[in-house]
Amino acid sequence: MSENVTLKQIAAELGVSAMTVSRALNNHDNVDEKTRERIIKKARTMGYTPNRVAKSLVSKRTFTIGVVIPEISHTFFARVVGGIENVTYESDYQLLLTNSAEKADREKKALETLLAQQVDGILISCSEETEDISFYKKIIDSGKPLVFFDRCIEGIGASTVSVDDRIGSRKMTQHMIDHGYQKLAYLRGPEISIGKERLEGFLDAMNQNNLDIQENWIVESGFKEQGGYEAMKQILEASDSEIPTAVVAVNDPAAIGAMEAIEEFGYFVPDDIAICGFSDDIRASLLKCPLTTVYQPSESIGRKAAEKLIRVIENREEPVENIDLPTNLVIRQSCGCEKS
Repeated sequence: MSENVTLKQIAAELGVSAMTVSRALNNHDNVDEKTRERIIKKARTMGYTPNRVAKSLVSKRTFTIGVVIPEISHTFFARVVGGIENVTYESDYQLLLTNSAEKADREKKALETLLAQQVDGILISCSEETEDISFYKKIIDSGKPLVFFDRCIEGIGASTVSVDDRIGSRKMTQHMIDHGYQKLAYLRGPEISIGKERLEGFLDAMNQNNLDIQENWIVESGFKEQGGYEAMKQILEASDSEIPTAVVAVNDPAAIGAMEAIEEFGYFVPDDIAICGFSDDIRASLLKCPLTTVYQPSESIGRKAAEKLIRVIENREEPVENIDLPTNLVIRQSCGCEKS
C-alpha cells in the first residue's frame, strides 16, 4: 500500500475513530493496551509513516534531540551515543550528533547550530577546554531543556548523568596501594569536572594511607594517548635515581600512551612500573599487557541521559537531579595482579 496511508484509513479498517488511532500511535494512556496493539500492528501492516511536519506543527516541537560530544575516537563516547540512540529511537525522536573536538569554540558553534535547528533539547559532554559556562546558563535560562553527561557542570539548573569519578579513582588508587605500591605517580586531566574529581580521588587514597605525594609525579596528560605519552616521558626524564613504582592515569587513552613511553625507556609493565586507567576502553583487554581500569557503564549513561532529557522535554516540571551510576574495578595484568 502507498506510504501516504492516513489515520482515517487505519481507523476504517479497524472500525474505530481516527482520534483513537491517533492516541494509540502517540502513546496516550487513554487507550486500552489491547486496542493499542491492534492499531500499531495494523498501521505497520498498511505501511503507515507518521507525518513529522504535521506532528511538529500541532505539538510545536521538532522531535529532534541535539548531542555534543568532545571527541569521536574514544570508544566510551561511541558507546554512550549508542545508548542515547536506543532511547531516542524508542521514543520517536531523531538525533543530531555534533563533535566539539575538545575545542571550546567548536563546542559553542555546535550548540548554536543545534539551537538554529530548533532541537527540542540538548545532551552535552563538555570539551577539555571548557571554562566559560555562561553560554550553557543562557541556554538553560531560555527554557531549552539541557542535560549534561559524563563531563558535567553542576549547580546551573540542568540535570547531570555521570559516575562518581572521585570514588572510582580512589578505589583504583587504593587497589594499587593494597597491592604494595607506595611510590605512585598520577597523570591528570584538564581542570573540568572529571579531571578534578579523579585527581581528588587519587589524593584521597594517598592521604588516607599517609603516603608521600610527589608533586613532580602529578603531570597533566589530557585525555588522549599523545598526552599520556608526553606526561609519562616527562616523569621518567626528571627521575634521576627514583622512578614511580605505579601510575594511575585519568583515563585509558592516557594510560595507553604512558605504557608506550615506559617501554621506550626500557622498563616493563608491570614488573618495573604498574599502571591503571579509567573507562575500560575497548582496547584495554587487547593490549600486550592488558590494562587494569575502572569500568564506566557508558551505554547506561547514554540511556539515562536521554531518558532524563525526554522527561524534561515532555514535562517542564521534571526536577533537576544529579544522577551517578556505579563503577567497578576491572583487574588485569598491568597492575601486577594477573599473570599471562
